[in-house]
Amino acid sequence: MPPKLTVLPRSFFDRDPRIVARELLGNLLLRRQGRTRIAGRIVEAEAYLGLTDPGSHAFRGRTTRNEVLFGPPGHAYVYFIYGNHYCTNVSCQPEGTPGCVLLRALEPVSGLQKMAACRGLTLPAAPTARQLAQLTSGPGRLSQALGITRPRDNGCDLCSPKGALTIAEDDFPTPEVVASPRVNVTHAPHDLWRFSIRGNLFVSAPRPKR
Repeated sequence: MPPKLTVLPRSFFDRDPRIVARELLGNLLLRRQGRTRIAGRIVEAEAYLGLTDPGSHAFRGRTTRNEVLFGPPGHAYVYFIYGNHYCTNVSCQPEGTPGCVLLRALEPVSGLQKMAACRGLTLPAAPTARQLAQLTSGPGRLSQALGITRPRDNGCDLCSPKGALTIAEDDFPTPEVVASPRVNVTHAPHDLWRFSIRGNLFVSAPRPKR
């Protein structure tokens, strides 16, 4: 793990999701399991704007399912999709104004064998980038690799230094970012609100155009 980590403050998330999504790239998503820490670097994320965005879960208003989106920024919004996997988001904007960022892909950093066990995979001692991508490339994979579920993590405060699930920064250099259309959002296909680190091998398919 990097020697110095700083958990991102709530003010980081209290902004337009399009800004948050771009600036989340290069930061670390961390899961604490006892004395073990599992970490992946965020390399791909999508912005969802809330009441003005037909692609957002908050577009039709507040419900029991999406209430985290209307709460304070910096909290995990986890939902179940396609009957087989969870997606991990972080709430953005001031309380009462819904918005979020979907985490689409991570580059594994630490706890690789634990990630593999959560994914039901066998990882060799010296895995290739392609093998590592099977752990956390895609929103369902990354959630499973970090053991993220709605019952366990929905509403979790990602800004708490002692939390089981947090987002932190280290000394990773500012990445070059590619903007592209969001995946499987047919209502607003021309909005370039999917952001990824240019050339990163762990970005999910379809790959953004260079």
